[in-house]
Amino acid sequence: MKNGSTKVGVDLARRKALTVGLALVSAKLVSLVGCSDDTSASGSGGSGGAGAGGSGGTGGTGGGSTATGNPGGWASGGTAGMADDYPDPFTEGLGTTCALTCASTLGPCYAQTIERKDISEGYPGLPVRLAFLVVDESCTPVAGAAVDIWHTSIQGLYSGDDAASMCTGDDEDATSHRFFRGVQSTDDEGRVDFDTCFPGWYSSRTVHIHFTVRVGGQEYVTSQLFFPQALVAEIFSTHGSYTEFGQPDTTNATDGIYSADGELETAQMADGAMLAWKVLVLRSSLSDPICGNSGGPGGPPPGG
Repeated sequence: MKNGSTKVGVDLARRKALTVGLALVSAKLVSLVGCSDDTSASGSGGSGGAGAGGSGGTGGTGGGSTATGNPGGWASGGTAGMADDYPDPFTEGLGTTCALTCASTLGPCYAQTIERKDISEGYPGLPVRLAFLVVDESCTPVAGAAVDIWHTSIQGLYSGDDAASMCTGDDEDATSHRFFRGVQSTDDEGRVDFDTCFPGWYSSRTVHIHFTVRVGGQEYVTSQLFFPQALVAEIFSTHGSYTEFGQPDTTNATDGIYSADGELETAQMADGAMLAWKVLVLRSSLSDPICGNSGGPGGPPPGG
């Protein structure tokens, strides 16, 4: 474990270098699906269940605490101090129609994963509980769906010796670990949670999290998740673990892959951790057509 070492100058150079290779890699496209609720118009399970005060992140349950030492009240130090009793963000009904939305990219930085809830491997950062509810097109929970996620460290590097060197920057610490990668299967209610840290950034991409969902070994949904832009700006301007890296050079508005359908709902918890959540909807058949998004009929451009 890196014990909080940042190696800022080297890492900033590496994260910018990642872009050159990532832009040249063709990514496999599969469908991202979202949930539309004809009664509440909530595509992400609704924000009421977690007591969120909006997606800015500081008005949620227990929001406003400054005991963490960060101006925004966010916790630091990774996942070690996280509580187990965060509120259920999926208390609002989904209605009866959960509709497919558009495709996104797998990206070139996928690598071998590990079955586990805490994917941080003890690395530092703002602790995040990622909560997912997996349902089908009739909004019925899907049990036993394998949800696989991966994202960068706060330094903007992916992990794994089997990941492309453009993704790890050939950083020895990154290639010798498998931080911020993990897979778990949904319970009978279609729910699965991960403990992680808020991701870092690298040049030409907005802050994002990759995911893929498989059922019976078959890939049904693959895409990327995003955070509200105001929240990203707040964290990189006020949080002690992130300020030294500066603001991301790419925002949601200027990212070629960002989709509003992929934006997470967020709330700040009493302990300063972030609760972030999303409803993921599986298409009923692998033969269902895949739609593109802003990238055109063939889908969006490749991206890490």
